[in-house]
Amino acid sequence: MLKHIGKQGDRRVAVVFREVPGEDHMCLVVYPDLLKSEMHDRLMQAIESPEGQQANNLADCIHSKLFPDGRQMLAALHAEGMLKKVQTETVTVTPAPNQSLRLDELNKLVREMEAGQEAVAKMAKLDAQRGMTGTVRPKDEFGRDIGAPPAHIERGSAAVAGSDAALALQDTDIANTMKSQAERMAAEAKGLLAEAERMQKEAAEMLGETAPKKRGRPKKVAV
Repeated sequence: MLKHIGKQGDRRVAVVFREVPGEDHMCLVVYPDLLKSEMHDRLMQAIESPEGQQANNLADCIHSKLFPDGRQMLAALHAEGMLKKVQTETVTVTPAPNQSLRLDELNKLVREMEAGQEAVAKMAKLDAQRGMTGTVRPKDEFGRDIGAPPAHIERGSAAVAGSDAALALQDTDIANTMKSQAERMAAEAKGLLAEAERMQKEAAEMLGETAPKKRGRPKKVAV
């Protein structure tokens, strides 16, 4: 089963974004069979690639891929009006063989999974700070155990969408998404640089090395 590919009725579609920033009830899709043959083939190659199958959203992959004419895929699809914004409740997805559900239901399950994983991580961190060990089961606001999410639900699973009354993609939709991705990547890079600096400092101390002194102008000698 190919991720990011599905059907709306008898039409094949590819989901570019499962959710539109600020509009969780909307998603962005493209209909591959409506593309020119060279664009269709290159898009399908990107989807079938390891990078495409590992991407949470298809846009994470195609924003760095190029069409045969040298244009960036995501920008070219947007420029030609091939990206469509449709309601998630009109979308049918197949996260596992012989199983179908609406995209809005899948998005809800994914959010619950992410919230549960975040809660487990926070509880484990708090217990570690208190010197506790063992498995921690997160609680909801009523003190009940939060069950594990269904194992068959895959993040960023294949999705399909469509609507005869689809709205055209607004520039701000794609811009906001790319901005949030850039901010996340910048934060991760900052953390990696800080960790690298810390490791270099510890390595220097273990080797008995000292940081080089800053050079300055020599002091004037009184004659």
